[in-house]
Amino acid sequence: MIPLDQQERYRDLYRSLRPGYENGVSVFAELVGRHITPQTRVLDAGCGRGGVIERYCSEARQVIGVDADLVSLQEHRCLTQLIQGDLERLPFVDGCFDLVLCSWVVEHLTSPEVAFGELARVLRAGGHLLLLTPNAWNYVTIAQRLVPGRLQHRLTRAVYGRDDRDTFPVAYKANTRRSLEGSLRRTGFLNEEFHLVGDPSYIAGNEILFRLAVAWERITDWGPLRQTKVHLVGSYVKG
Repeated sequence: MIPLDQQERYRDLYRSLRPGYENGVSVFAELVGRHITPQTRVLDAGCGRGGVIERYCSEARQVIGVDADLVSLQEHRCLTQLIQGDLERLPFVDGCFDLVLCSWVVEHLTSPEVAFGELARVLRAGGHLLLLTPNAWNYVTIAQRLVPGRLQHRLTRAVYGRDDRDTFPVAYKANTRRSLEGSLRRTGFLNEEFHLVGDPSYIAGNEILFRLAVAWERITDWGPLRQTKVHLVGSYVKG
């Protein structure tokens, strides 16, 4: 098992090796902080139990969380306005949000363009959609996808110590830069900012594996292999 605190130690070590490095969550959080003001109406789409929004929920005019999983909503760590719902059928009027957050959600969508169409509908013109999701071309994701569905929960629990209730089916229908931006463009979004973010800590079970992962990060910093970085982080504006 690779405990979270061990992953964080290796991330700290990686930062010391590469000054200025930020992981996917940090890059996403910076984008969120840039767009939230005391006037911002925010939808956290697929909010789970919390996440980056916990840093900013008191700074916005309104934050509403939507998730299909009732247990996650009942255990949410900061939001009080919570709705159990489907991202493909959101219970909101058109254009009622300034900002939509969508972290660790795209990989679970079986019909991403339907969900993106709904997110576009509830955003005002000029509003922003901020995304954080795994890259289907990364070796960690590829390895996970090769494991039969019935064994994925066991693997995730064994390697990362994640509880079964925090593990949901994955689809990866829009989890490359090309497929993601194509789906978003067709549903009315224009790309404003995009980041391919690496992270060697996902296989950092020991020092040797960490060093191998660091070497791979250097290799994938250039050329076409850059498209295999583990996380996709993007800012999109509704046209």
